[in-house]
Amino acid sequence: MRNRWNIKVEVLGVALAILWLLPFYLMFVNSFKSKKEIFLDTTSPPEAWSFDNYIVAFQELDFLRTLFNSLLITVVSVVLIVLFSAMAAYALSRAKSKISTFLFFLFVSAMLIPFQSVMIPLVTVFGQFDMLNRGGLIFMYIGFGASLSIFLYHGALNNVPKSLDEAAKIDGANRWQVFWHIIFPILKPITVTVAILNIIWIWNDYLLPSLVINTTGSETIPLKMFFFFGEYTKQWHLALAGLTLAIIPVIIFYFFAQRSIIKGVSDGAVK
Repeated sequence: MRNRWNIKVEVLGVALAILWLLPFYLMFVNSFKSKKEIFLDTTSPPEAWSFDNYIVAFQELDFLRTLFNSLLITVVSVVLIVLFSAMAAYALSRAKSKISTFLFFLFVSAMLIPFQSVMIPLVTVFGQFDMLNRGGLIFMYIGFGASLSIFLYHGALNNVPKSLDEAAKIDGANRWQVFWHIIFPILKPITVTVAILNIIWIWNDYLLPSLVINTTGSETIPLKMFFFFGEYTKQWHLALAGLTLAIIPVIIFYFFAQRSIIKGVSDGAVK
């Protein structure tokens, strides 16, 4: 009975894997086709496997510059979110008072506010301070990413005994040293989780950069992809080639960080 159940689970897993991989297959196959071939058939392989679409997409996207912009904004934003959120959560979890509880629930309640309700006032205020640029965008990402990150760090810190802090202070460590040398290394599993969540969100975000980035040469990859979709024409063959180029850095990142990602997720689940 158990073997039959295992077979059913494996068949279901294979079916779900195929269903999940199907969009990537269609994107990859159609990125080699011409515009006419995509219009006639989107499922069959191309008549000729040519990299012409990739060359044109690479040039039209100014891919190296655009990739640098996306990497700069994503890396700086995620690093600052991790640092500030971890420190804020540590302060809120260790300072048990009505004020710290109020501030924690204030951060949590901020997750319930729809971005669409604040985007126009936000852009207006940042425009008055001349911050509609990459620096302003990073600042916004820190604000929008802090709530969930603080919530996750706060939950993890509640499982870290205060006796570690007290033992370190007895040995002569100050609050700053306690956090960076004792507490923060323990938070590695949740740090990996927070980093992954924010990387996926910031790397793929289109709406916020479209409101903030107005300077040519500062666009991110999702924002630059809009170049292939005009009012009267849609260049799907080039867009799919550009999308394939865009996911290559993510695949490379996962390839080198997969051990830390899997360990972080599993350790966090066990805790």
